[in-house]
Amino acid sequence: MKILDGIVEWIAEQVMNILDLITTSVLGALGCSMDTFLRYFPAAENMYQIFLSLAIGLILLNWVWQLFKNYFAGAGVEAEDPLKLSMRTFIFLFLTFYAKDIVNLLLDIAGTPYSWILTDDLPSLKFADFSSVITVILGVCANGAVALISLILVLILAWNYIKLLFEAAERYILLGVLVFTAPVAFATGASQSTGNIFKSWCRMLGGQFFLLLMNAWCLRLFTSMVGTFLANPLSI
Repeated sequence: MKILDGIVEWIAEQVMNILDLITTSVLGALGCSMDTFLRYFPAAENMYQIFLSLAIGLILLNWVWQLFKNYFAGAGVEAEDPLKLSMRTFIFLFLTFYAKDIVNLLLDIAGTPYSWILTDDLPSLKFADFSSVITVILGVCANGAVALISLILVLILAWNYIKLLFEAAERYILLGVLVFTAPVAFATGASQSTGNIFKSWCRMLGGQFFLLLMNAWCLRLFTSMVGTFLANPLSI
């Protein structure tokens, strides 16, 4: 039994050490900065110029087409007012050209509360200590197979924590996709018929900011709970 207990304790310790590594490398890297996104997807910056050119071309093409339709307005063809169309076109042409600056400003605004969440003071936390604490508590409360039960609890904790981290990483990638395709989204606002697409993109971008903050908040709550538990395990 001592050999089995030693093997189980070693597995549990390695699992928690992996969680330590993931927490250090992932939680700090994710946020409202696109540095990590560009590090793993460097082509996104070059493709941004392609999307920018495509968006400007679509805006100008839509402007010419809508103006051309006004010639057939008397025949029952629906067409936008030329003055309103031109004003909307130039406004969204300006927004599209400066989409990167606008999105970076939004990232800075959303990144402020995110940094507040990450820099909040928490109890000192080492996931590797969790297995030994659980083993001590179970040793007081139960007899036999304590290390095996401890391993099961550690695996449950690790699995749920990794799911939270993967969800945060997924939100970060989706945010990066929305950021680097922003010019095309702005281009859809230049036409009255595609204005709903631009509104939906704005809602998606705001939703990703909110969900990213909520993921960071949940992860901090999780680590806070574990840290408090490790500091005073018998308080339960």
